[in-house]
Amino acid sequence: MHYEQLSLTPDDVELRLNPQGDPEAPLWVIPLDRWRDAPPGRVRRMAELTARTHRIPVGVLESGALPALEPLLRALTVTLSSAPEPKPRPYIVGCRDIGAALRRLSGAVGENPRASVALAGLLRQTEALDTDAGLAAEAAVYSMLLGGNEFRRWRTERPVRRMAVEERQMVRLERTDDALAIVLDNPRRRNALSTRMRESLLEAFQVAEFDPSIARVELRGSGPAFCSGGDLDEFGIANDLVAAYLVRLERAPWRIIHRLRSKVTAYLHGACIGAGVEMAAFAGQVIADSDTFFRLPEIGMGLVPGAGGTVSVPQRIGRWRAAWMMLTGEPIDVETAARWGLVDRVRS
Repeated sequence: MHYEQLSLTPDDVELRLNPQGDPEAPLWVIPLDRWRDAPPGRVRRMAELTARTHRIPVGVLESGALPALEPLLRALTVTLSSAPEPKPRPYIVGCRDIGAALRRLSGAVGENPRASVALAGLLRQTEALDTDAGLAAEAAVYSMLLGGNEFRRWRTERPVRRMAVEERQMVRLERTDDALAIVLDNPRRRNALSTRMRESLLEAFQVAEFDPSIARVELRGSGPAFCSGGDLDEFGIANDLVAAYLVRLERAPWRIIHRLRSKVTAYLHGACIGAGVEMAAFAGQVIADSDTFFRLPEIGMGLVPGAGGTVSVPQRIGRWRAAWMMLTGEPIDVETAARWGLVDRVRS
């Protein structure tokens, strides 16, 4: 693994592209222990450079973080550290083996460098935007990547299966006094978020938004999993990417979940993947069973999260831990999710 030196050149900072537009060496690994005694002005300058680069700057910290490094830590995409942190910081991801973590990150970015670079830049944008503007930025990047080579390769390797259309309702509503339970109800597909389910969810949350007698909303999933993510057999079937952008912009139930967040509690269990993580993170309260696990696998498909996750997940855990989850696609268990703030309470 090549570690950058304290003296930088434009080649260190600038993202290089080959003639096909593929990023070359998009991952920029920065050994932060070498910066521990650097003058504050040098640290601030390095933070400015890493904040504006289109590469993916990743810090490596063998020892504990120092306050003097804080501007640089905040500017990076994420920092990996093997040192115990008495007070965990959202921009540091702890790992037992930094080398193994870097190999995992490097492999994932190398497999889909365009989507990875797009994601790192998008997370910086959504951090600075309000929720609606962040969702619009995500929809634009997601729709763009649907037309890219990385997603096309993934789709070619996994041809669309033609499934029989189910006539049953995909979302069930249960009203008790002033509470409305909205239940994802396609357990045979592990509540995969299809177009039909998304539209039904939108209608359900519109009911909750426009009925003033509803004081509490519960979001649940039936069967063995809360939600296994988007329906993979519907990915990439849109022929018009502008239309795909407009649908994501206008027909997104997570916009309403965000508006109603003070009323909404999400109850999670089993697999909580992709869209399942993303929409649940908008809820004001997230309660998970002890068997719940979380994963954001979209980069492996040549995409970015497209169900609001580049907005909702960083709002809960910070863009740095969100970047780790999204770039690597690594699952996290419910204890980690609770420690990071993705979950508010764990039920045994």
